[in-house]
Parts: sequence; C-alpha cells; structure tokens
Amino acid sequence: MNPWRRDGDEVVTELERQEAAVLRGLVGQVNDMLRARAEEAPQDELAELTGIRTGPSTAPDDPILSRLLPDFHRLDSDQPSKEDMDSAAALRSLHEPTLLDLKTGVAGVVLETCPPDGGPVRLSLEQADAWLSALNDVRLALGTALDVDENMPDELPDDDPRAGHLPVYHWLTVVQEELIHAIGS
Repeated sequence: MNPWRRDGDEVVTELERQEAAVLRGLVGQVNDMLRARAEEAPQDELAELTGIRTGPSTAPDDPILSRLLPDFHRLDSDQPSKEDMDSAAALRSLHEPTLLDLKTGVAGVVLETCPPDGGPVRLSLEQADAWLSALNDVRLALGTALDVDENMPDELPDDDPRAGHLPVYHWLTVVQEELIHAIGS
C-alpha cells in the first residue's frame, strides 16, 4: 500500500486494484449488515407523524452486529431488575437508528470515494474522518469474526481456517494507522 500523506486540507494515497476491491468489499458487507438491521426496525405510526424513529429494543443476535451496535445501557448484575431491562431496551430503541445512520453514512463515503479499479484517492478531512470510522467498523467486524484478542499471534498456522483472513485484519490496521498519522501531520 502506498502511504497516506497530507496535501493541504486533503489526505491522499494511491490504491492498487486489489486493495480497492478488498476495501470496497468489506465496507460493502458491513454496510449491508447494518442496513438489514435498520430494516428490522418496527414500523410505528407515531414515528411517521413525528419523525422520531425507533429501532429494535433488543440487541442483535449476530455477534458481529452486537459488536458494532453495543448496548447503550450496561446491566450491572447477572440478575438485572425489570426496570434496568426496560431502560436498556428503551435506550436501544431510541438511539440505534441514529447510530445506524452514522455507520451507513461513513460506509457510503468510503464506497463513493474509493475507486473501484484502484487509483488515486483524495479525501477532505471530513471524508478522511468518515474513512477512519468505516475502517474501524470493518476491523471490529473482522476482528469479531476471527475472534481476535490480545493473545492472538500475528500469524496463525496454515491449517487454521482464520489464517488467510488475519493478514487482511493487520493490513486494515496499517491503513487506519497511516490515515490517522496523515490527518495529524
């Protein structure tokens, strides 16, 4: 990968065709998952009248979506009270639509600005922030799928089914780190 660099009020790089395909593919998959979750939102007449949308009141069953859409209220005990459960459900219902909008919005910025066949990428600082958020979401999703934790080695044995995907996770980490450094320079 060509490093990101600052050029005035923009950050720029050049992506190879395969790099662009991987980025677009992963961001697109996460975006699709988030959009499918948004479609699960209950249809509410009051929401249609007021414009205040509500989302599902329960956490996603999928571990990747659960990582991307964490609880808005942590239950402190193993046996939470009904009030705590109701509070967690209400907060999720109120805030998840906004979080989904933000996450699909940043994914959209990447999909709009990442050239499908590779090539130059020139981002405003606002677009670069969107890329950082979208890259973070992809890393969270991939890290959850690969069960990445602080004890995972940098390389896995060839017979481990995750071995082919872990380098992509590490590459995304480098892309994100270099973008952070370019924004800050």
